[in-house]
Amino acid sequence: MNLFTVFEAHVRGAVAALVADGVFAAVPDVGRVVVEPTRDASHGDIATNAAMVLQKEAGLKPRDLAERIAGKLRALPDIQAVAVAGPGFINLTVAPAFWTRVLASVLELGPDFGRSRLGGGEKINVEFVSANPTGPMHVGHCRGAVVGDALAGLLDFAGFDVTREYYINDGGGQVDTLGRSAFLRYREALGEVIAIPEGYYPGDYLKPVGEELARRHGAALADMPESRWLPIVREEAIEAMMALIRADLALLNVHHDVFSSERAMQAPVDRVGETIAFLEARGDVYQGRLPPPKGQKDEDWEDREQTLFRATAFGDDIDRPLMKSDGSYTYFASDIAYHKDKFNRGFASMIDVLGADHGGYVKRMQAAVRAVTGGKGELDVKLCQLVRLLRGGEPVKMSKRSGDFVTLREVVEEVGCDATRFIMLMRKNDATLDFDLAKVVEQSKDNPVFYVQYAHARCKSVFQKARETFGDLADSEYTSGAALDALSDEGEQGILKRIAQFPRLVEQAAHAHEPHRIAFYLYELASELHAQYNRGRDLPHLRFIRDDNRLLTGARLALVRGVETILKSGLSLLGVSAPNEMR
Repeated sequence: MNLFTVFEAHVRGAVAALVADGVFAAVPDVGRVVVEPTRDASHGDIATNAAMVLQKEAGLKPRDLAERIAGKLRALPDIQAVAVAGPGFINLTVAPAFWTRVLASVLELGPDFGRSRLGGGEKINVEFVSANPTGPMHVGHCRGAVVGDALAGLLDFAGFDVTREYYINDGGGQVDTLGRSAFLRYREALGEVIAIPEGYYPGDYLKPVGEELARRHGAALADMPESRWLPIVREEAIEAMMALIRADLALLNVHHDVFSSERAMQAPVDRVGETIAFLEARGDVYQGRLPPPKGQKDEDWEDREQTLFRATAFGDDIDRPLMKSDGSYTYFASDIAYHKDKFNRGFASMIDVLGADHGGYVKRMQAAVRAVTGGKGELDVKLCQLVRLLRGGEPVKMSKRSGDFVTLREVVEEVGCDATRFIMLMRKNDATLDFDLAKVVEQSKDNPVFYVQYAHARCKSVFQKARETFGDLADSEYTSGAALDALSDEGEQGILKRIAQFPRLVEQAAHAHEPHRIAFYLYELASELHAQYNRGRDLPHLRFIRDDNRLLTGARLALVRGVETILKSGLSLLGVSAPNEMR
């Protein structure tokens, strides 16, 4: 039951009644009518701009039309009070019985409460992580992994047909460097003393790769020229790195449905060349020259005629090269072909979750998607800003194993999957995040993951106490037939109203592609649950369990069950567990 969908229908019904009364000469366009929470709770629960946007069709002043709409709304049982404010806003106070109907819906639907049909089964591709296969995941990759996976889960809950995808960047020069770095570790495994040159990958994570190469090939590779050993070592190193990456992601409970390869864009079929030809046939590729980039000295600029994508025709700032001077494709050209491949696989809606260093890539890639899909495809890029890793407020030193960064595995093994995922979602993806390894394991209100999980465990403990107090307490006493109208305390009403916001929040977060909104909401719901519990300590008549009032206890247990259900559903959307007890 979506509170705002219900009241939007009530407002539209009131407008329809005025049409029947002859107030409107024709049926007005109600598409601009908005129903939303009031900015000030003292003004009611819901506000609508109906009179403001429909006054021209009615030929009335906004306040006059608002009074007529209000008159129709006052007759509805779901509405306790209606007030016209300002130039014509209509504020509604929801009847208490409606809030208890919402709770009854939660108890009936359980984990499906809030599940939406917003997506209508539309296919949507969420590509995330997509790190170069040159080493283990670091803490920056961790944020993109969590944001992408939580977003995919949210979209699925909102009715989309979601595919989680990882794009393996295995076609650039970095994988040749990986192969050469692994070859050094191979020679080391054969007993040589090695020195790692500048620009190679120095991390110890390549030692097992070198040892495995030595086990498989013996000394045979050492006798080959680079032109022969490099393809072999590169392939096996990429395979080892992807196994390492998959294992790292599994620690975060992240699993992709599809792994696509950059190299597969060129072999066995050259889809990059096909894509360039496709764009050229449409007039979107031409031979031309580009001005030097801003800030670059003219003598460093290679002024040559080259193959360019007409990106400016699709919203970019400058046209973009598709071919390098050596005749190979640019990374951008491969990326265009990859996104065209996504569209060909049925994904008109695409989301790329990228690191902050891809900021300059967004407009050109969105322009490319518009071009290769004929305007039928849509790309949303979510940039994840940096993660500052701290311990007790001090920066964490780099990892010896990785060479120059802290690995995802080290973080998860120290603080756990739940803390890692939840904290990564406690800031919007485009804001820098401080991740303090000491604070995220504290058992305090200042640690949001503990606070939310503790609220779920507290709900479980309330039911345990109820079973101890009323040994014969049946589930039906708080899941069906409970006297929910007894939930009249302001704290209880506040929790009911917070619960009622969940379906709308799911749809808003899914529409905006912002899973962090779920984390914020869960913290607020947990705060209200804890506050009401603590009020009961000081005021015995507010306790969830009243051994002198079984009927009221049943109603309050229904409320606790509602909170427990939403907390568990919300945590599940974020990929975080809902423990029955805190240890």
